[in-house]
Amino acid sequence: MARASRNRHRFWRDTALPHLEARSIEDGQEVSYGWHSHPTFSIGLVTGGVSDFRIGADGHRIAVGTVVLMNPDEAHVCNPLNGQPWSYRMLYADAAWLAALEGEAAFRPHTPHLSRDPELADRLGRLFGLLFDPLPDSAEKEAAVRSFFIALRQALGGVSSGRHGEGRPGGEHAALDRAADFISAHCTQPLRLAEIAAVSGLSPSYLVRSFKARYGLTPHAYQINRRIQFGRRELQRGRSIVEVALDAGFADQAHFQRAFKRHVAATPGQYMRRE
Repeated sequence: MARASRNRHRFWRDTALPHLEARSIEDGQEVSYGWHSHPTFSIGLVTGGVSDFRIGADGHRIAVGTVVLMNPDEAHVCNPLNGQPWSYRMLYADAAWLAALEGEAAFRPHTPHLSRDPELADRLGRLFGLLFDPLPDSAEKEAAVRSFFIALRQALGGVSSGRHGEGRPGGEHAALDRAADFISAHCTQPLRLAEIAAVSGLSPSYLVRSFKARYGLTPHAYQINRRIQFGRRELQRGRSIVEVALDAGFADQAHFQRAFKRHVAATPGQYMRRE
């Protein structure tokens, strides 16, 4: 008899804590991601099996007890090895909320991208246990999250990376910012590469190369990623999948569902369900 997998996808959200979201994958044998990024800071814990984690140009083999960290807009992908079972939990936190928590004007990226510190893994595991427990109230859960993040930099050695794209020539940095901001503001609309290039002031071919070098995604892939982020927010509001699909700029619900599953490793229906 096939093993039941009803708990494969679990999402935790709390309307009192809109700056936080968590997910749990109990059996990720068939969970497969494409390259994607998040607008949030994301931190996860591998709880079973082994997987291949790629972020930017770096690749890592991660196993039980590994903590992974992804800064906002860092393209990454993580998938099981040869379809083997694996499990993990992820926490997504709003970058502006984290910056305010640390008394910063803007979010300071974290480095490194992974930790094998057993103490950090234990603390993160206990935090996930609290978040998915239906008994503690919102205030207790937020206090635990705040406490965890306040201590995170010290747990990682007190290191933070430079701002995304630091060290690039100022003109190119600003040009790529303009392109990314334009795509984000108009992500649900049909966009042509020539439009984005005109906004950036770069040639289309140079824009594609430079944009991918910085964001890990081409401008088109970045737009699809932004559409999926838009879709997640709208689904959280309880809107129907078909309405969200069309408003996000997809041709139909089927197109939206395929793209959503590549980016979220869950269908829109699974994403809307909370256990």
